[in-house]
Amino acid sequence: MRKLVGIVVLLGIALSGAWLGWAYVLERGFATWLEARRAEGWVAEATRIDTTGYPTRFETVATNLDLADPATGLAWRLPQIAFQAVAHDPTDIEVVVPPAFTVASPDQRISVRSATIRASTAVDPGPSLRLRRADITLAGIDLRSTAGWDAALTDGLLRTERIADDETRQRINFSATDVRPAQPIRARLDPAGILPETIAEVLVSADVGFDRPWDRRAVEDRRPQIRDIDLSRVRAIWGDAELEATGQLTVDDSGVPTGEITVRATNWREIFAVIQNAGLVPETLAPALEGALEFLAGMSGNPNTIDAPLRLGNGLVSFGPIPMGPAPNLKIR
Repeated sequence: MRKLVGIVVLLGIALSGAWLGWAYVLERGFATWLEARRAEGWVAEATRIDTTGYPTRFETVATNLDLADPATGLAWRLPQIAFQAVAHDPTDIEVVVPPAFTVASPDQRISVRSATIRASTAVDPGPSLRLRRADITLAGIDLRSTAGWDAALTDGLLRTERIADDETRQRINFSATDVRPAQPIRARLDPAGILPETIAEVLVSADVGFDRPWDRRAVEDRRPQIRDIDLSRVRAIWGDAELEATGQLTVDDSGVPTGEITVRATNWREIFAVIQNAGLVPETLAPALEGALEFLAGMSGNPNTIDAPLRLGNGLVSFGPIPMGPAPNLKIR
């Protein structure tokens, strides 16, 4: 019996020592990361870093965290942020963001309020912290900018997961409901107020290849850059207009995409009005292009639906026979 008690006591001491050791590593690691950022010219401050949760969990909380990246001009101010993990697997981490914080750029400051912003991440053991998986849950998001706009969404979920046989590829899925675009975007796309205030549904599923893995260097050094996109599904519903798409793109070193996406547009006239209001269609060409779209819709067998390719090449975009101007730049800053 004494031996059994002794073994239990020794095991308890060993487990306590392991917990305290990990707690020190977590706290010191975060503090060291802040010090390294300051050495690179960042603002990187926290008034307090504590780890609690003994003996079953680790919860490291940074209080009054201020971060500002001089390279991008982006800054974050959070009253606190918590990193949580179970004691037997400290590489599976939950990040809990407070219900109110601010994000700033050189030209505006955005106040973020939410019912829920929670991230669950899994990383490889080791100093690189290479990302295996991340889930970000959003609920009741409200954004208000000093530039005079606000935006919101009811629910959203972003999931990215490393594809097993390629450490540089991520399978990304995003869904959101009741998305209210910022007023400048809405005023440009729908100045007449034809469409509802909110986009009912947004869904994106894609396999994305990057030029290097997502790991701690993505914050410390530079963001991995997109090299190709295999778009398995895009779906958006805004009022009576419905858009679906699938296709493949490659992306060059400058962030310019090339490829073809097959698009199905239901109630396409509303979508065409949005494109026209956005300034993507010259007014002088609008009647001829609308006629071409009517021809494409007739070929599909349904006058309200268009099936046509969206082609990207040489820095330009065309939808069927319609030139739409410069291609978007996909470089991640």
